[in-house]
Amino acid sequence: MSQLHCYVADELAQQFQKRAEAQHLSVSKYLAQLVQREVSAGWPENYFSQLVVLRDEPLQRFEQGGFESRVELK
Repeated sequence: MSQLHCYVADELAQQFQKRAEAQHLSVSKYLAQLVQREVSAGWPENYFSQLVVLRDEPLQRFEQGGFESRVELK
C-alpha cells in the first residue's frame, strides 16, 4: 500500500481531524475515503442494473398544450 504525504494549513487540519473523529475514523482512514471518492469517477457499482429498463415499448410523448398568454411588461 502506498503512503502519501501532504501539507495543509493548521486550521484546515483541525477541521479535518474533527470530521474524522465525528465519523470514528483515523485521519488517515478518513483521508483515504475522501481520495477514493474523488478518484473513482464513474457510475456507482450496480448503477445500471438499478434503472428501469424499457423493453420493446416506444417512448411516448404526451400531448403538449398551447402557449400561455402573458401580459407584456413595459
